[in-house]
Amino acid sequence: MQCYSFIKTMMIFFNFLIFLCGVTLLAVGIWVSVDGPSFLKIFGPLSSSAMQFVNVGYFLIAAGAVLFALGFLGCYGAHTENKCALMMFFFILLIIFIAEVAAAVVALVYTTMAEHLLTLLVVPAIKKDYGSQKDFTQVWNTTMEALKCCGFNNYTDFEDSPYLKENHVFPPYCCFDNVNGTTTEPCTEEKAENKTVQGCFHQLLYDIRTNAVTVGGVAAGIGGLELAAMIVSIYLYCNLK
Repeated sequence: MQCYSFIKTMMIFFNFLIFLCGVTLLAVGIWVSVDGPSFLKIFGPLSSSAMQFVNVGYFLIAAGAVLFALGFLGCYGAHTENKCALMMFFFILLIIFIAEVAAAVVALVYTTMAEHLLTLLVVPAIKKDYGSQKDFTQVWNTTMEALKCCGFNNYTDFEDSPYLKENHVFPPYCCFDNVNGTTTEPCTEEKAENKTVQGCFHQLLYDIRTNAVTVGGVAAGIGGLELAAMIVSIYLYCNLK
């Protein structure tokens, strides 16, 4: 009985933390969607290298909504000993866990296909918006500066872009010298071709593979927590009268 009470209390506590995280993500997601420029102005240097692939505001809102629902169901189910809430909590976590495993398998097995699909989406956006859309340009500049990369594939992604048409040169990141850590300006087509700076997608893959142990450890930790939460919810469900 003492073990059951302890597990129930911990279930309520941790799910309350998840609930608060969900509320926070929802608030930040709404902020980004409503006033993206101010968010980028504050957190620009810390922007994720994946920000150009997704609409961050909607992503945060979706993630926040899921965590909000999970936290509420976990707290409510454990506190009121409601079997229906606990079972819904278990199934939502199970679906998330299966989706994460499937995404990991697809990412590992179909990397080339993912690159091709992203190229079809991202490169046209660069040619259309880089240099004309302030937020889009700032996100890409932050990414290229952080990863020491150029475009999605290489400097050719910026051909026909508003930036090139207006300045008649490529972004300075495309002329980065890895030897002395400086950029050669103006970054003409000839200089960009000679520097052969790697595209951000390949650089991101390289960084992930270089830090495979850390990435794998984090993924395994998240998966372990999800499995533990599912086991606890089933334990509480089976011990309810």
